[in-house]
Amino acid sequence: MATASHNFSVELPSSLKPFLSELKVSIITAQWNQAITTSLKEGAVKRLEEVGISKKQIDFLEVPGTFELSYAANLAVNSEVYFDAIICIGCVIKGETDHDIYISHAVAQGITQLNIQQDIPIIFCVLTTNNYKQAEERSGGALGNKGSEAADTALQMIHLRKTIK
Repeated sequence: MATASHNFSVELPSSLKPFLSELKVSIITAQWNQAITTSLKEGAVKRLEEVGISKKQIDFLEVPGTFELSYAANLAVNSEVYFDAIICIGCVIKGETDHDIYISHAVAQGITQLNIQQDIPIIFCVLTTNNYKQAEERSGGALGNKGSEAADTALQMIHLRKTIK
């Protein structure tokens, strides 16, 4: 979504504005690397509030780690509550083994599969960094807040869904 020279940011489509008070968003946050994921969640919430979505319209769920995001997103999709979008927030930092590769791949595949199978946009906001400093830079540091960008992505996908349907 972003590089060192470009932060993703969009203008809210005017045709979405009449629906803002009706939208319901779920934010699912991994507790692992909690300082990073909390900052990402705060960035997402701040952006949603900036466009007029109140905290009452946001459902918050927490899972132990990034791997569990797909399962929780599937539960949210199949719950009795209808969500216009689900934002999955996690952070996987490279360690001494290849564990990060397996977790990142599994979560990306799980969320991709849910997006294909379900009729609700599920947003992938999972940092996959080489070190903690890179994660900090992307969760409110020099490279912006990818949580905020995930909220923008959710809004764009909600708009796309409403436009097509």
